[in-house]
Amino acid sequence: MADRETLPLPLEVRARLAELELELSEGDITQKGYEKKRSKLIGAYLPQPPGVEPSMPQERRTPVTPSSSSRYHRRRSSGSRDERYRSDVHTEAVQAALAKHKERKMAVPMPSKRRSLVVQTSMDTYTPPGEEHIPIPDTSSGSEGEGSIQGEGTPTSSQGSINMEHWISRAIHGSTTSSTTSSSSTQSGGSGAASRLADVMAQTHIENHSAPPDVTTYTSEHSIQVERPQVSTASRAAPKYGNAELMETGDGVPVSSRVSAKIQQLVNTLKRPKRPPLREFFVDDFEELLEVQQPDPNQPKPEGAQMLTMRGEQLGVVTNWPPSLEAALQRWGTISPKAPCLTTMDTNGKPLYILTYGKLWTRSMKVAYNILHKLGTKQEPMVRPGDRVALVFPNNDPAAFMVAFYGCLLAEVVPVPIEVPLTRKDAGSQQIGFLLGSCGVTVAMTSDACHKGLPKSPTGEIPQFKGWPKLLWFVTESKHLSKPPRDWFPHIKDANNDTAYIEYKTCKDGSVLGVTVMRIALLTHCQALTQSCCYTEAETIVNVLDFKKDVGLWHGILTSVMNMMHVISIPYSLMKVNPLSWIQKVCQYKAKVACVKSRDMHWALVAHRDQRDINLSSLRMLIVADGSNPWSISSCDAFLNVFQSKGLRPEVICPCASSPEALTVAIRRPTDDSNQPPGRGVLSMQGLSHGVIRVDSEEKLSVLTVQDVGTVMPGALMCVVKPDGFPQLCRTDEIGELCVCSIATGTSYYGLSGMTKNTFEVFPMTSNGAPISEYPFTRTGLLGFVGPGGLVFIAGKMDGLMVVGGRRHNADDIVATALAVEPMKFVYRGRIAVFSISVLHDERIVVVAEQRPDSTEEDSFQWMSRVLQAIDGIHQVGVYCLALVPSNTLPKTPLGGIHLSETKQLFLEGSLHPCNVLMCPHTCVTNLPKPRQKQPEIGPASVMVGNLVSGKRIAQASGRDLGQIEDNDQFLFLSEVLQWRAQTTPDHVLFTLLNSRGTIASSLTCLQLHKRAEKIAAMLAERATCRTGITWRSSTPQGLT
Repeated sequence: MADRETLPLPLEVRARLAELELELSEGDITQKGYEKKRSKLIGAYLPQPPGVEPSMPQERRTPVTPSSSSRYHRRRSSGSRDERYRSDVHTEAVQAALAKHKERKMAVPMPSKRRSLVVQTSMDTYTPPGEEHIPIPDTSSGSEGEGSIQGEGTPTSSQGSINMEHWISRAIHGSTTSSTTSSSSTQSGGSGAASRLADVMAQTHIENHSAPPDVTTYTSEHSIQVERPQVSTASRAAPKYGNAELMETGDGVPVSSRVSAKIQQLVNTLKRPKRPPLREFFVDDFEELLEVQQPDPNQPKPEGAQMLTMRGEQLGVVTNWPPSLEAALQRWGTISPKAPCLTTMDTNGKPLYILTYGKLWTRSMKVAYNILHKLGTKQEPMVRPGDRVALVFPNNDPAAFMVAFYGCLLAEVVPVPIEVPLTRKDAGSQQIGFLLGSCGVTVAMTSDACHKGLPKSPTGEIPQFKGWPKLLWFVTESKHLSKPPRDWFPHIKDANNDTAYIEYKTCKDGSVLGVTVMRIALLTHCQALTQSCCYTEAETIVNVLDFKKDVGLWHGILTSVMNMMHVISIPYSLMKVNPLSWIQKVCQYKAKVACVKSRDMHWALVAHRDQRDINLSSLRMLIVADGSNPWSISSCDAFLNVFQSKGLRPEVICPCASSPEALTVAIRRPTDDSNQPPGRGVLSMQGLSHGVIRVDSEEKLSVLTVQDVGTVMPGALMCVVKPDGFPQLCRTDEIGELCVCSIATGTSYYGLSGMTKNTFEVFPMTSNGAPISEYPFTRTGLLGFVGPGGLVFIAGKMDGLMVVGGRRHNADDIVATALAVEPMKFVYRGRIAVFSISVLHDERIVVVAEQRPDSTEEDSFQWMSRVLQAIDGIHQVGVYCLALVPSNTLPKTPLGGIHLSETKQLFLEGSLHPCNVLMCPHTCVTNLPKPRQKQPEIGPASVMVGNLVSGKRIAQASGRDLGQIEDNDQFLFLSEVLQWRAQTTPDHVLFTLLNSRGTIASSLTCLQLHKRAEKIAAMLAERATCRTGITWRSSTPQGLT
């Protein structure tokens, strides 16, 4: 048999021979079958004896690799990363951090395809002379000018490109890290360089601090020349088994090198678990078995003095301010009935409907009358003053929502605005239903168009959504309502402590809470916004926000009516078609105020080249609703740079901070002094992770630039307390949770007294333990500090806070870093989610992103590797798992964003179905359990279990004593209790009868039951001449009789 090394075999033949040897070593084929197939493959290349006609050689195929530039130029140019996190400065910092990682001499693990080294050794064996040092161009890099990574010999147009083979060779000589487990749903060829590097790492020292892995090497059938590091001569040579290389674990057990020695050692350990003594099963010291991470003695600590409470300016009292919001509607509806209140737009940007104050007043009265008098019967109405009703309106119909909302206020009914359910299994729909059920909602108000678009059953009825209570759908269009009598008028009272409306809030764990806002808080909040924003009558405001909640509701529905303003509502459907539509309406209507988010400013920058004759000189205030997101500063700066030449003044941009619990926390006031720059700070992320404020320079990589959100609202007190534990005041250079004391805040979480006490009834304490005020404060859920001049700065939110290894990280910061790695190329429409899960009593970071449909596996692992390096370089934290899913597969919110809690739930359930996964537990799980030690003595849990086994009674439970109640201690019989209830609580409903359709047929109150019982007793005494002690049989039909 000819020597294989001397045969000039083509590449595909050598690869096929390697696969045959792998099948033989694993027992998939017999020796005879192997020899037969091998002879058939290399028979054409063996030297033939004289006189025999040589067979025709096989056609040599050269794999054609498309160029990276042409492949990426064919990609769609549409789509971008999430504009909330767009920051050119941060992008440059991320690229610098990645370059810094590449300059380090560190060995990083390659993606393992679970492929044996048989393939690699066989391919090396058949390498013909002259092909050892032929580099293979890396076609997995991006297009030109994007800092792509290409192979040696491939021309690049960017100075940031690097020779990948040379980088791998340099990395192997450096310090090594533990291996990274990676998996993929798609199949591709194994990487020779990866196999070689895994073999090297099995023999080198593994350091404690591991750098993020790099999986950027392109997988190819060619052999890449990788220089091995010098290892100790005392190390034992690995034994051979056929042609497959074997490695040894720590116990000397030979294993296949398709997995690393560390992983194989872990598998062998799990196969032979140590069985501890029986008493160790009951020792409750699991936390003690985990290594406790010691705090860094060099970590920064707060050094400033204890902060003082900040007081906003005094809330002025204007003589013509209405005593309530309903009174304001009545005033403008009767004095200026033809004044425009709200203008809605269609998808083409044309005015669809103009709602005047006169129409709003009359239609709201009609809705109020029909709610109170046309639902149910005259004796038993379905809705009474104080009851809760749901408002279900789409985002493109603000006029119908406005009429229904003010109709509820006039009827003294509590509206609960929610999103429109599109299907029976919407993300988070079950939690919304739980909120409606806990609020006792039985009626849902909606528009005619929305009612027709709801999902229907085969019989044409609206089915009951999952987790929702049984609802009666009430259409608020005037043609479906009865006209109220001329002598009927709603009872308009001054603002009091009754509940005005309930705004839903989605928590970090996915639960939905209802924040109750009183009528006095509603009016005070409108007055504070009027004073802060200097609103006047007949001003025009452009609203791009959701009008059902938050800033869109407060400015576009409530405060606008108080000041008789004209609102131009831009639906989200129009913004998707024409992102510049809100700027066009500002120019068209000469609007004074605009309410937007940073995403709207970003998309306007993208589309402004197609628009001419833009003049923003009429704007005196541009309210940025998500000013609490620190990454909104980049959109504000870019928007100002572009549109300052078109009449936009710098002092017009006014970020604000808000929360459902505290309403508007702070807002930047419009000023006439253009020379006064806004507040801005460059903070060290290292310091922020330890909860302290350290000013840094913008040249550093790990910095966060924040802008101020103005000062405290009028009539409010603000302080900063520690985010966890005791509500103690922070120091002046310490990050904490903002707390507000004001009338204009939420009151409670509906029906949840415990959570209400922890959020709405907080009494901050000084370091001495003394309360700073006798009035309770409300937690805002915002993390920040109060800077010089009383300016408020926001660095993150409590819901996005992740505490990993005793350090705090914000999910928005991680998202911004991940998106800055490949801003326009990889992540589909910027759809990325970051959350934490609990592993070994500590939080671990998980990153889930949607990849573009045309992304390859090499692109995916290259992007994931660079993300891990960027996060480690900027935030100094490891990522537990990075998962990529196909586009448009993550659960969505009603406005199209990612539903974070549902995504986390799918991840925990194993139902996320990612197409590429990179697990890096070694970079973040540093508190592995310590070896079990013999217990010195029996613990308390063991004693308890022993007592239970022996049958001893440990404790007993008993109910509380029924002491004599002062109010009803004289009542001995049910008849006396019923008589007392009929006098004290006559309207309390005791029984409710439902019909076959699930609606209320009749009900019975205490007074009604007492009267009917007296009638039956009188009838029995008169007609039946009954006596005490006689038994009677009742044969009445089923019901309340």
